[in-house]
Amino acid sequence: MTKASLIILVSLAICILSSLNFAYGAASDQNKFTVVGLVYCDTCRVEFQTSISEPISGATVKLECTNRTTEKITFQSPEITTDARGSYKIEVTGDYEDSDCDVNLVKSPRADCNDPTEAWRKARVELTALDGVTGPFRFANNLGFKKKEALPGCKKVLTDMGYYELKDELGSEAV
Repeated sequence: MTKASLIILVSLAICILSSLNFAYGAASDQNKFTVVGLVYCDTCRVEFQTSISEPISGATVKLECTNRTTEKITFQSPEITTDARGSYKIEVTGDYEDSDCDVNLVKSPRADCNDPTEAWRKARVELTALDGVTGPFRFANNLGFKKKEALPGCKKVLTDMGYYELKDELGSEAV
């Protein structure tokens, strides 16, 4: 009888310890995030990506989280530079449920494409495991800088997309 009780006690202890390890191990992984995104050159000056938009290699972005109540900065990444495809990756540790976190454009290395788009100057990301989003990756909306002047091919691209009233952006090029 004591042998059976000992086996049950050991089995119960193993189950409890395994559950604790699973719960605490998962919780520590929940506070590690990777924010990924892309920086592009808006070659048509329309403040969204088109088929002739170009990725910007060497652009700089920064992630910043601000507490919604106190408005104090709760996290600030170093400045991150995009790779040859215009992609960036920012590693974050911690839960920022009470903060608004934004990836911000800092600068473009291209003199012909360094005007930040108003609409895509920053991208909001959720950095908490308590919002129902699972997994370590957070995908930011693409961020863009506008070219100084729209490319000649923009007229065709935008017409193909169904945009007809573009006089403000394309001037005499407009359809």
